[in-house]
Amino acid sequence: MSIARGRDLAGRTAVVTGAASGMGAAATARLIAEGVAVLAVDRVGDGLTGTHTLLADLADPDSFAAIAGAAESLLGGCDILINNAGVCPAGPFGEMTDAMWDSALSINVTAAMKLTRALLPMLARSGAGRVVNVGSIMSRYGDAGLVAYATSKHAILGLTRALAMELGPQGITVNCVQPGAIATGMTKDLFEGNTGARDYYAGRSALGRIGQPEDVADVMVFLATDDARFITGQGIMVDGGVMVHS
Repeated sequence: MSIARGRDLAGRTAVVTGAASGMGAAATARLIAEGVAVLAVDRVGDGLTGTHTLLADLADPDSFAAIAGAAESLLGGCDILINNAGVCPAGPFGEMTDAMWDSALSINVTAAMKLTRALLPMLARSGAGRVVNVGSIMSRYGDAGLVAYATSKHAILGLTRALAMELGPQGITVNCVQPGAIATGMTKDLFEGNTGARDYYAGRSALGRIGQPEDVADVMVFLATDDARFITGQGIMVDGGVMVHS
């Protein structure tokens, strides 16, 4: 029996959130290089590039219909959704405000759910719909000072698994990448000019370095290909081996 295999994404369409920098920008660039038409979405315009771009704040409840409308009108649909937008409020639990908690859950989890729901008719129509959520190594454990963030990243993994079961009959796969320490705008304050922090996280990696946005973006894009057609409901660590000895 011959089995069709392929990584050819040419002619497909994608929506990427948090696309102005870091992993979102890297995923957008890689998808475009593969021939995918990408609607790149972010709340800031600096660095935002794509086949089409849209300024949208996922904290705004009207943003999801706006993104879905743009995907339909500009791309003609959506085959691939990468829910990359995220925030990381940090600080001692006793000093954590309700706003910090609400922000982490709203952007990291609820927004991913709402955008997936808004794009569901297009993903189902695709016949090969792909949803890639962004979790974290914090989807597997917790850490002091990151209560809201760790909770949200546990939740996105649960959302991924439940949606995989729900949407599988419609031909849609749903997976979650779980990055470790990656050099992005979110970690800039931690790593830039702080060789101690860089050396610490690099030392925890089996590969002896912190990750780059492209390290994660390549896995995101793989999960969008036909080669990954039988992978769903998975949390895939992209951490350089940190969790091997944790």
